[in-house]
Amino acid sequence: MMNFNNVFRWHYPFLFFLLLLVSRLAAADTLMVLGDSLSAGYRMAATEAWPNLLDKKWQQQPRVVNASISGDTVGQGLARLPGLLKQHQPQWVLIELGGNDGLRGFPPQTIEQDLRKIIDGIRAANARPLLMQIRLPANYGRRYTEAFSDIYPKLAQQYDIPLVPFFMEQVYQKPEWMQQDGIHPAPAAQPWIATLMDQALAPLVKHE
Repeated sequence: MMNFNNVFRWHYPFLFFLLLLVSRLAAADTLMVLGDSLSAGYRMAATEAWPNLLDKKWQQQPRVVNASISGDTVGQGLARLPGLLKQHQPQWVLIELGGNDGLRGFPPQTIEQDLRKIIDGIRAANARPLLMQIRLPANYGRRYTEAFSDIYPKLAQQYDIPLVPFFMEQVYQKPEWMQQDGIHPAPAAQPWIATLMDQALAPLVKHE
């Protein structure tokens, strides 16, 4: 008669290794969005935010994890990054940060330094950084807004990473897509943003 205890004892290490491998593969096939209120779903249900709509559109192939927090600066995103990388083990990280820094008039050099640290941290975790272009309203002054905007293509070129278009430039043009504060996209804009991000991100994460 077969001794099932012995069978389980001999096969347990293999089964454990197989489960661990499957778990790691599933975790690796993840796009994490590291952003602020533009991606967090400010003043709306989390399920309405564009990263969640993109996750449904992709049917979790790959999975989209929204790690965005309203009000976050680049420095705050940097502080949260190690824990997020450990928790989600993403293969790609979309960096959508900097808007709050710019609105508060932080020095462009400081913003750039913190973005560099985020990119370096993502690469150190064997993940691939994707950088979203962020722009400020023109009323912040041409000199500052240009210095701020130039940070993103500069880093994308130096690190040889994709620069994803800033979806708010088109959302601003439709008042019905904006919340009353004139800063944040409304729920009505989220499906359009998800479609735009699908077009921009799918070629980067689905055809490797």
